[in-house]
Amino acid sequence: MTVYIDPPTWPGHGRLWSHLVSDVSYEELHAFAAGIGCPERAFERDHYDVPAHRYGDAVRAGAVEVGSRELVRRLTGAGLRRRKRWRG
Repeated sequence: MTVYIDPPTWPGHGRLWSHLVSDVSYEELHAFAAGIGCPERAFERDHYDVPAHRYGDAVRAGAVEVGSRELVRRLTGAGLRRRKRWRG
């Protein structure tokens, strides 16, 4: 099981966020997220949004720290990337 997390550098709602992804399956990702107490509403298309104050919890539980570009590369390489739809 490999789950990855990028640094909490993404601003939103008055705080910074990380992204939590799996390069194996969404089932693996959901199980890991549940294990660290991420609510289901934190899941967005292909990742969980994790607030900065929970970053350490994810790492202690086994999430591998990677940069944001590496995280997207692994997600895309696994065929699990779900892009936002263009609403033009």
